[in-house]
Amino acid sequence: METGSSGVLTPSLDELYRDHAAAMHRVAVAVVRDHGLAEDVVQESLIKAWRAIGDFRGESSLKTWLLRITHNTAVSLLRKLRDVAMDPTSMPEAPTAAVGERRMNSEAFMEDFQQALFELDELSRSIITLREIEEMSYERIAVVVGVSEAVVKTRLYRGRRQLQAALSEWRNE
Repeated sequence: METGSSGVLTPSLDELYRDHAAAMHRVAVAVVRDHGLAEDVVQESLIKAWRAIGDFRGESSLKTWLLRITHNTAVSLLRKLRDVAMDPTSMPEAPTAAVGERRMNSEAFMEDFQQALFELDELSRSIITLREIEEMSYERIAVVVGVSEAVVKTRLYRGRRQLQAALSEWRNE
């Protein structure tokens, strides 16, 4: 930690990366649906956060602030990509698996889960990732994604139901 101009201890870029990059990556993947793009989002978000760390007011936790930056950066990247005409062969593809070829193991389940998660809209993916993986409260999720707690609860409920339906064949496994 370093002492900033305000006399408050601020984390170094290495500390931000070490302590928060994994969570940031999960949020980025939930939005952009591509691990390579998510890595770019995390790097850009870390640099943005480090440059703006003096502006961090402490109204939320550092993790919440970082995940909000990550979410916003990922959404901005998607908007940029939508505005650029891309060769269809260079676009990322969601993983696919034919039902008959699927092996009944945890790896196959995770592939199906990731596919089902990627079929949700970006806001629902982000909310489910923040709640189920990052174990954040509804209030903190609302801050990160910039919606009300009621929207968080509704999207979480609907998203869970969609995942449950998409993964119903695994219920009896």
